[in-house]
Amino acid sequence: EEAPSAVLTDELRDEMGRTAIKVAKSCRYVGAGTVEFLYDQGDFYFLEMNTRLQVEHPVTEWITGIDLVEQQIKIAQGEALDFKQEDLAIHGHAIELRVYAEDSFDNFMPSVGTLERYRPPSGENIRVDDGFREGMQVPIHYDPMLSKLITWGKTRNEAIQRMLTAIEAYEVVGVSTTLPF
Repeated sequence: EEAPSAVLTDELRDEMGRTAIKVAKSCRYVGAGTVEFLYDQGDFYFLEMNTRLQVEHPVTEWITGIDLVEQQIKIAQGEALDFKQEDLAIHGHAIELRVYAEDSFDNFMPSVGTLERYRPPSGENIRVDDGFREGMQVPIHYDPMLSKLITWGKTRNEAIQRMLTAIEAYEVVGVSTTLPF
C-alpha cells in the first residue's frame, strides 16, 4: 500500500474524493470508513465501502497528519471531528508492507515456531505496528502476519529507499518471513 497513489493526477484524486464523499452521504454514513475504487486507464469504478479502518490506514495517517484511530474513537463517543475535508492536504509519501511468518522460497507456506530473535527496525520516519515480541510463539492457528512496516519520505523515492533500509535492518530468527520477498 502506498499513498498518495503514484498513478493518479491531482484532478482525478480530487474527483475520487468527491465521489467517495457522495457515496458516504448517500447512505448517511457516520464514522471512519473507506471507499474503494478500481482504476483503469483514466477511469475509476466503485468497488466497495468498508465501514471500518483498513489495515493500511497508517499510510493515510502519515501523509495527512491525522490519527484515524483517535478520530474513530472520538466519533464513537459522539464527538464531532475538529477538521473538515477541505482542511486535509497531502504531505510526502508513505509506503506500507505486511511482514508475514511465511516462507517466500517455499510457496509462501506458513512458518511456525519461537521468535528466537525479533528486532523490528526503528528510526526516523519508520513505523512498525505489531503484536509480537522476542520469545513469543508464532502459531499455525491464526493469521501469520507479524507486523506492518510503514515508512515515510518527502518523496516516493525517499519512502522506497527508507523501506529498503528498514527491511534490511529487520531481524527475525526462528521463523521464515516474507522480508526477502
